[in-house]
Amino acid sequence: MSRPRIVIVGAGFAGYRTARTLARAARGRAEITLLNPTDYFLYLPLLPQVAAGILEPRRVTVSLAGTLPDVRLVLGEAGRIDLDGRTVHYTGPEGERGSLGYDRLVLAAGSVNKLLPIPGVAEHAHGFRGLPEALYLRDHVTRQVELASSDGKGPLCSARCTFVVVGAGYTGTEVAAQGQLFTDALVRAHPLRKGMRPRWLLLDVAERVLPELDERLSGTADRVLRERGVDVRMGTSVKEATPDGVLLTDGEFVGTRTLVWCVGVRPDPLAESLGLPMERGRLLVEPTLQVPGRPEVFACGDAAAVPDLEKPGAYTPMTAQHAWRQGTVAGHNIAASLTGRELRPYRHKDMGFVVDLGGVKAAANPLGIPLSGLPAGAVTRGYHLAAMPGNRVRVAADWLLDAVLPRQAVQLGLVRSWSVPLDTASPELARVPDGRETDTASGGAGAPSAGGRKAVGGGGGDDTSRTITSPTPEPVRSEPAKRNRQAAKPAEHRQDAEQSRPQPAPTRSAPTRSAPQEGDR
Repeated sequence: MSRPRIVIVGAGFAGYRTARTLARAARGRAEITLLNPTDYFLYLPLLPQVAAGILEPRRVTVSLAGTLPDVRLVLGEAGRIDLDGRTVHYTGPEGERGSLGYDRLVLAAGSVNKLLPIPGVAEHAHGFRGLPEALYLRDHVTRQVELASSDGKGPLCSARCTFVVVGAGYTGTEVAAQGQLFTDALVRAHPLRKGMRPRWLLLDVAERVLPELDERLSGTADRVLRERGVDVRMGTSVKEATPDGVLLTDGEFVGTRTLVWCVGVRPDPLAESLGLPMERGRLLVEPTLQVPGRPEVFACGDAAAVPDLEKPGAYTPMTAQHAWRQGTVAGHNIAASLTGRELRPYRHKDMGFVVDLGGVKAAANPLGIPLSGLPAGAVTRGYHLAAMPGNRVRVAADWLLDAVLPRQAVQLGLVRSWSVPLDTASPELARVPDGRETDTASGGAGAPSAGGRKAVGGGGGDDTSRTITSPTPEPVRSEPAKRNRQAAKPAEHRQDAEQSRPQPAPTRSAPTRSAPQEGDR
């Protein structure tokens, strides 16, 4: 008798956890296939430390083959899903087409950058959802400081030393906090840069930093940012972005060459392409994570609207910890569905939040106990080490080295501005001139834009990726196949030396704003 076939689309928090749980429960009695465009699981909460030069890129990536030995990994981007024929069609990393038949399907495709209809943002801003974007930001910030020191004083020098982050949720707050420390170190270590003062602006339309958290944690983060020199502006956002700077909603024009977009995410359009009932772009599922009318199809993570049994009538937020825990339930329920056992509903209970503010600073409330300073920093780093499914020793070693040695202020030049456009279907894959995408972490070629779409993600929402859960651990998304048939448009982003590079073909224009999601500001 043949083994049941289970296909998991996406290796983010939800997809990875589903595969790991299911492999342990099935014990070889099922054929489990994981479809993903990269060969790693990305631990997104530590991505700001990659951009700040604290952690090396491979530290935040966990090998799928190395940690899921009983799961078959298929590299590729999911395209059309034939629900009636129980088949997933995909495009491989070298353009080859393939299909996977299934008896059970798990949709854990995650989310993509949320774009708002603000002039110039799609052309001049960069997101923060994958390794290529983090590596680009690290190089770009280093370059701006180096160019500013050679330009001397003046408007251009000031613009190069001004960095604007939009979105004061978890990601934006941590990027601004880590970025200010990074640029201060770049200036302090170079005698010719004495007197230069890098300026970081953190903008949000919300009334306070980290609006999802209680006021004590929000106040701690706000105080640390301001003491460090970050210009925190609440109730303010970007009205227009230009090559020379940004026009704010309060009428002020800020000269800058750096605009980091951290306003949130929207569900992966893969779910919408299935023609099933939706809730604000997310696939409606039952508390057991099954799709109504399709008991063989499960969905979890950012792409699924999972009923919140703790808050009747509401749905769980698009966060990494919900995706992780939903993956556990999905794995158990799929195994139960194959043996005729009862399926269990998804329930959750938050154990607290952690926010890494760089250095020894952090804000945390484990088990509801508010902490700040060194104790919060210890809890935060301890939580991340416990949550990561791999690389713990390497991460701890990098933290130790960063505490005793200066950071290496060099540009690697691996990722260019036009290769990481904000409006991208695959933030984890950098664009290359012929329209193909390359996996920055592994150095391999990714799936071409034409005919394919990514199959990644599984949760991680914008921001609530640092909620404390059980000692087990944010991710990424895709676009419909028809949207991937266009190659990436060069971002006429900044007048840097990097702009004299080969340019890819045009990409789609920024979409109008979707219905508000949990991560909206």
